[in-house]
Order: sequence, then structure tokens, then C-alpha cells
Amino acid sequence: MQLLHTGKKAVSAPTRLGLAVHYTLWCNVPMDHLTDVLTAISHPTRRAIIGQLANGPARFLDIAKPFDTALNAVTKHLKLLERAGLIERKKQGREVIISFRGEPLREVAGWMHEHERFWNERLDLFEQHFRDGKKKE
Repeated sequence: MQLLHTGKKAVSAPTRLGLAVHYTLWCNVPMDHLTDVLTAISHPTRRAIIGQLANGPARFLDIAKPFDTALNAVTKHLKLLERAGLIERKKQGREVIISFRGEPLREVAGWMHEHERFWNERLDLFEQHFRDGKKKE
């Protein structure tokens, strides 16, 4: 581990870099499928790609066209979407056609539904707490 001298004390590089190092290490850890899907939909570019593909399959260059970014960046976004099972690639002749798969989003919806009751109950209690406080005033 590399030590960096900040003037006050020596700090390890991972401590100083914080999130960037944590994120890089985190990306290399095997995750469960729900986490993969949530990670995939957490970025606006990936959500935009999903929106494009919801209209029908497309070629890579057609997907990349609307984004003002390097093709390599789009490739990385597609890899994350593919890892989450949100897209699939099919070779048709010399071209690769990419299409959307919605099944993983059903898993997210199911998870959200399970937790919806819990949060609704908590928010109802929170609201009641403030109503009771106003009555006492």
C-alpha cells in the first residue's frame, strides 16, 4: 500500500482517494443479481439506453449516436447492462443487434413492493407524530 504524505501525517492512498478506490474494488466483487440490476439502472446514461431499446432492438452505433461520449464509455455501459441481464446481444450476419430484456426490472419491482409496506407504515407513524404534536400546541 502506498503512503502519501499530506503535511500532517502519512495517509494510505486508499484512505485519501476514498470513494474512487472503494468503487473500483467494489466493482470487482461478485454481487447478487438484484444489486447488479440496481447498479445498472443507477446511471442516467444506462437508463437512457434502456429507454432507447424499449422502442426496439438496435445496433451498437445507433445506441451510441445520441451520447456525447467515447464509444468505449458506451461499451462499458452496455457491459453493465448485459451483466444485469437487461440487454442481450445477437449476431445477425456481420452486425450485433442489442435488445432490451425487462425481466430483471420485475425483480426490482418485487423487491420494492416488499419494502413499500414497511415504508408506508413508517411514514404514517411519522405523520401521526406531527399531527399529535400540533394538537398539543
